[in-house]
Amino acid sequence: MVNFDFIENKKLQKQIEFTVEIDKMKQILRRNLIADGSKREDDAAHSWHLAVMAMLLEEYSAEKIDVNRVIKIALVHDLVEVYAGDTFAYDAKGYEDKEEREKDAATKLFGMLEGEQGAQIRALWDEFEAGETAEAKYANAIDRIQPLLLNYLTDGHTWKMGGVSSAQVYKRMDIIRTATPELWCIVESVIKNSIEKGILKP
Repeated sequence: MVNFDFIENKKLQKQIEFTVEIDKMKQILRRNLIADGSKREDDAAHSWHLAVMAMLLEEYSAEKIDVNRVIKIALVHDLVEVYAGDTFAYDAKGYEDKEEREKDAATKLFGMLEGEQGAQIRALWDEFEAGETAEAKYANAIDRIQPLLLNYLTDGHTWKMGGVSSAQVYKRMDIIRTATPELWCIVESVIKNSIEKGILKP
């Protein structure tokens, strides 16, 4: 890690070091391709895309939400992957130790910041993971629909890689049905059309 000892304000020093550390998000590649199929999406791009979508689709949340809080959640929800790496959504083996890996990563990463600020960002991450508040449910729903759309636009790229079935996709997307029910028609249409196109196993 780059050291910024020359910054006299120690709180600021830690904030700058944290900022540099999370630059590694740009190197964490996800399984899915971006919409035009030209390259794999990275974690930083995913988080930005999710934050914008959360702002755009606020009206479809089943519950009243603080969208500014959702945007914060979206921006930090995958930061732990700087250390824990990305786990493919349909990788059962990878999920066996995912929770432990990510909690350890959260402690290490958010611990870089001074007490209160580190605790606040950790709380946003914990909230997303727990998925119990209206904001967390909505953020999780948008986090599911974003890669669904990318998979559809790239001929089922990651579905084909993982031999994923429609039942698996329906299960993963279920939070959309409850948190953003008006968007569920998109899920149904994408899955139906994907099966018909032969890019998703029935």
